[in-house]
Amino acid sequence: MATLGNLPAPGCTWTLTRPLQAYSRPQGPGLATEIRAGRHLRLLAEAPIVAGAETRLRVRLHEDGYPCWVEALALGSHGHPAPPPPLPRLDRARIADRLGVVLAFAETARHRPNRYLWGGTLGPDFDCSGLVQTAFAQAGIWLPRDAYLQERFCRPVAVASGNTCLLLPGDLLFFGTPQRCTHVALHLGGGRYLHSSGRQHGRDGIGIDDLHPRNRDPVARHYRAELRSAGRVMHTHDGSPLPP
Repeated sequence: MATLGNLPAPGCTWTLTRPLQAYSRPQGPGLATEIRAGRHLRLLAEAPIVAGAETRLRVRLHEDGYPCWVEALALGSHGHPAPPPPLPRLDRARIADRLGVVLAFAETARHRPNRYLWGGTLGPDFDCSGLVQTAFAQAGIWLPRDAYLQERFCRPVAVASGNTCLLLPGDLLFFGTPQRCTHVALHLGGGRYLHSSGRQHGRDGIGIDDLHPRNRDPVARHYRAELRSAGRVMHTHDGSPLPP
């Protein structure tokens, strides 16, 4: 039977010294995100101790407010108690100055051997929103974790297939159904965008596509038909809990 040992009590903060996987549920598979070394989290509640199963703890990540579950024993060996540092507060002007770093990171990631990984944020394997969040985080700009949360976080920018004149490099493109955003990409300029897409509708990894109707590539056509909106990052995330 798993035991909590001397792990933190609810409300304690923890800093990671090694990368750690996080899950979407208290038991079973379902990678939600990968947490890199140096990040902080807060313990929300103790998971029930289940005989024959690893104990998971409910936590909230400090930098983006993301709730998830982590293995209790892994947390104990991957970090230590520590208060989180203040989060950077960047306005649009300072974010714009850093977009070159964001775009360069994404381009470098594209050239590394990679595959699409649901929950991937550490690389070289990413999911769509993991790639976007990590590219911005490398420049000190924290965004929410998931695509639909990133869409809510950004200031809307008018966009339509074949008409991208209002978009800037570093803006985000959002795709999905009328009811829900399910995919995000990083706009490079002129309607071209970089994203990590899966096997069903993409390339099983990072590639570049185009919103212009002249691009008849099957991947580009699929996402062009699912274009929902575009957004501009105007500020950094403050670490507050995310809405459902």
